[in-house]
Amino acid sequence: MAENQAAVEELLAELGIEVSAVRADLLQLAFIDISSSADSNNEKLEFLGDAALRLAAAEFLMERYPQMAVGDMSAVRSQIVSDRTLAILAKRYRLQRYLVLSKSAAGDKAGTDSRLADTFEAILGTLYLSAGNLSLIRPWLDPHFEQLTESLRTDPAKQNYKAALQELTQSHYKSLPAYEVNEISQVHGDEERFQAEAWFQGKLWGTGKGRSMKMAQQAAARTAFEALKQVIDSAD
Repeated sequence: MAENQAAVEELLAELGIEVSAVRADLLQLAFIDISSSADSNNEKLEFLGDAALRLAAAEFLMERYPQMAVGDMSAVRSQIVSDRTLAILAKRYRLQRYLVLSKSAAGDKAGTDSRLADTFEAILGTLYLSAGNLSLIRPWLDPHFEQLTESLRTDPAKQNYKAALQELTQSHYKSLPAYEVNEISQVHGDEERFQAEAWFQGKLWGTGKGRSMKMAQQAAARTAFEALKQVIDSAD
C-alpha cells in the first residue's frame, strides 16, 4: 500500500471503509504524483475519479433536491466538485501525508492545492474500481455535498452559472461561450451597475444585470444556460 500503512488504514477508518474492501494496489497508485513517476502514477485514477465524483454529485442532488431546476443543479454541482472544494476536503483528511512527490514538486507550494485535488479524485477512482459502483464513495461524501449545497442555497450568489454554461457548451458543441459587459451609464442608489451579454456561436443567448461585472455575467450565463438547455432537450 502506501509507505505509511498505519496512516492509510487510519484514513480508510475515518471514511468508514474496511481496508479489505479497497484494492491495495490501486490505493498505492492513487498517491503517486506524475512528478514522481511518469510511468506509474495516479493520472488514470484521477480521470476516472473525476467522472465518479460528478456522477455522485448528480445522484445526490437529484435524490435530495428533486424540485431543484436543472440549471440550478448544474450550477451547484460545478461548485461542490470544483478543485477548490476538493483541495479543502483533501486537507481536512490530511491527504498530504500520503503524497509521493518529486523533490521539485514537494517544493512547489503554489501547486499544492491542485495536486491535492488530483489525489482526492484518484482516491475516488480507486474506491469506484474497488466496488464497481459508488457504494464506497457516497456514504462519506454525501454529508460534505449536503453542507456545501445548503451553503450555496442560502447564498445564491455563490452558484456558478458561468461554469455550468461552459460545461454545457463544451459537452455538446466542443466550444465555449463569450461575454460582453458594459457599465450602465445612469445608476441610482443600489441599482445594478453592469449589464452583460452571453454569446455563443455568434448568437446572443442571455443578458443580465448586476452590481458587479461578475454578478452581471452570472445573471447572463443563467439565462443563456436555460435557453440553450431548452434547445438541446428539444433536439434529443
